[in-house]
Amino acid sequence: MIASLRGTCIDVSGSAVVVEVGGVGYAVTVTPAHALTMRHGSEVFLRTAMIVREDEHLLFGFESTDALQVFDLLRSVSGVGPKSALGVLAHMDPAQIANAVASEDDAAFRKVSGIGPKTAKLITVALSGKLVAFEQAPTTAVGTGTAAHPASVDVVSALVGLGWREDAAQSAVDAVVTNDPGAAAMGTQALLRAALGTLRPAGAGR
Repeated sequence: MIASLRGTCIDVSGSAVVVEVGGVGYAVTVTPAHALTMRHGSEVFLRTAMIVREDEHLLFGFESTDALQVFDLLRSVSGVGPKSALGVLAHMDPAQIANAVASEDDAAFRKVSGIGPKTAKLITVALSGKLVAFEQAPTTAVGTGTAAHPASVDVVSALVGLGWREDAAQSAVDAVVTNDPGAAAMGTQALLRAALGTLRPAGAGR
């Protein structure tokens, strides 16, 4: 069982990355936002889940232990496979998933491709009480600018690595932190997705 990987990213395509460890390349599926934080030649560390089937061995990678644990809990729900579980994590971070379950908000899960109304409802029922450790109380950001969010520095760095100017990247993150009511509860991936959403329409900073 492969529980983690630390090595060099040698390929990134969509949500698929290849991490070379000791001369061996491991194909790993991650969320699109997570893939955007990786660059060819950079060192990466991934928590991984290995799914073994009769005809294939699949590796799914995560930036945190919390994400991996939530992934495993989602897969324990009938009708939720590894791709659907990763799809949920592509839309929400662990805290947002836990809060959706706690509030019985199955609509949040219906937004994920491959998850219908019945499965979405089943997720909130089956995982009730199992995600308490990941819940995060809504908070109000104090102050403005990137310093108001703990993940903002990492997100700005990721955007700069993707080709945007630092001032444009910082402005995008500032805009999300200031204007999005849910910004305080966002993890790194969620904040990156939101910031990219403000940059993409105009290709700001490119």
